[in-house]
Amino acid sequence: MPDTSAARSAFRKQPLGGTSVRSRVISELRGRIISGELAPGTSLSEIVLSEAFGVSRTPVREALKQLQTEGLVVIRPRVGTFVSAPSRREITELFQMKELLEGAAARLLAQRGRVPELAQLEENLERADAAVAKGDQEQYAQLVHEFHDLVMRGADNAKLAEHYRTLMNQLAYHRLVHTSLSQPGRPTRSESEHHHVLELVQAKDGEGAERVMREHVRASHRALMDSLDTQSSDSDSDGAATPDIPS
Repeated sequence: MPDTSAARSAFRKQPLGGTSVRSRVISELRGRIISGELAPGTSLSEIVLSEAFGVSRTPVREALKQLQTEGLVVIRPRVGTFVSAPSRREITELFQMKELLEGAAARLLAQRGRVPELAQLEENLERADAAVAKGDQEQYAQLVHEFHDLVMRGADNAKLAEHYRTLMNQLAYHRLVHTSLSQPGRPTRSESEHHHVLELVQAKDGEGAERVMREHVRASHRALMDSLDTQSSDSDSDGAATPDIPS
């Protein structure tokens, strides 16, 4: 039988509050998958989850089906349900979509002029500069998320934002950004790229902002894949298991 210990330890009797039971289960599971608390490949038992949430198996089953449509879990009949583990090809394809969406968002933001998100981006980069200078990768990773979210919000396009949220969930980006930033010198280069994007947005250069944002996403993807290659090589040399991103 699949090992459910990881899921069991993550959900020790945590009663839910607010809105519908199904929505609450979906939100809780989605958040833990995206954050990496539930790692790729983790077995998700309906029984364990229903006991942990204090609900029947029906809302848990419905929640897992919804998360399957979002690409966050895989349901294998007569085998079990598992947290999705995107392959390298899938990561590449998702980053190609990320490039298109974030490039479009940067262009739309530049066309809007002096909107509130612009001041928030300027403040974000001040804090990010300090985090990079201190070598605080954890804080910088959080500010990277904030930067891209602000660009998307500043684009003021609900449909674009909706597709973007789905994409980021499927990437479980919180975990991947830490991996990409582990490349030597990548935080400094990443921050410089963010500054370049903001300068073009401030100048209302929509085409330039889109081009540079797309270049930034491609650079992040290269750094991520290089880091995954390094992890895989280190694991092979140590005789340990390979990372949880399959090839």
